[in-house]
Amino acid sequence: MNDPWESADPYEQFMGRWSRRMAARFLDWLEASPGGRWIDVGCGTGALSLSILRSAEPAEILAVDASEAFIATAQHLHQHSGLRFAVADARNLPERDDYFDVAVSGIALNFIPEPLKALAEMKRVTRSGGAIAIYVWDYADRMQMLRYFWDAAVSLDSAAEDLDEGSRFPLCQPAALRALFQEAGLENIVVDGIEIPTQFRDFNDYWLPFLGGQGPAPGYVMSLSSEHRSRLEQRLRETLPVQNDGAISLVARAWTVKALVA
Repeated sequence: MNDPWESADPYEQFMGRWSRRMAARFLDWLEASPGGRWIDVGCGTGALSLSILRSAEPAEILAVDASEAFIATAQHLHQHSGLRFAVADARNLPERDDYFDVAVSGIALNFIPEPLKALAEMKRVTRSGGAIAIYVWDYADRMQMLRYFWDAAVSLDSAAEDLDEGSRFPLCQPAALRALFQEAGLENIVVDGIEIPTQFRDFNDYWLPFLGGQGPAPGYVMSLSSEHRSRLEQRLRETLPVQNDGAISLVARAWTVKALVA
């Protein structure tokens, strides 16, 4: 099972463009006060950190990720005096207690082992009265680029269901996210959903990023024989809502959660 995201280029081609768009929408929804110290946990290539710089006027951002390759790419792409990056495990954040005003995590919590420990660490490093907020894709339903993919894959290979994020990741459901925040001892919990359009120029714009070989769906595609891969491609051509001009218009929903530290 090829879950880890270790290389930045395949991630950018497959998911980065949608992560950047969702990051901006998430910060609009969060409505955090300008300024303050922020930590971005599971920062990837820095999409959320860059959006924070642009919209929240932070005094400081610490962006951490377990992938050295992601951090190297993020450091190269985003150079700013108020933004620092670190390779770190989300379950052991490199900062003292009660330091940050806002702790956020975008599209990462499902891929972090022991998410409750990660949330507890986010709480530890956030001051009393500060905010903790995360968002994850709605893999089970309205993250349509993946939902169409896994439905097609399972129709041809029942074993693919074991890899489907919608089945594997309970934290892609609102009730599970609320329960996690409650277990972490957070207060004033708000759960919501945000949708963005995901427009593909044509079928190749949709399909080629699945050939990057990294992440659950691309890893599955590259594990297939050429014959099986061609059958999956054909099934997707048949089931995706392709318009007369060849474009494909889908939506991606993320579940968002925010809460206060007591």
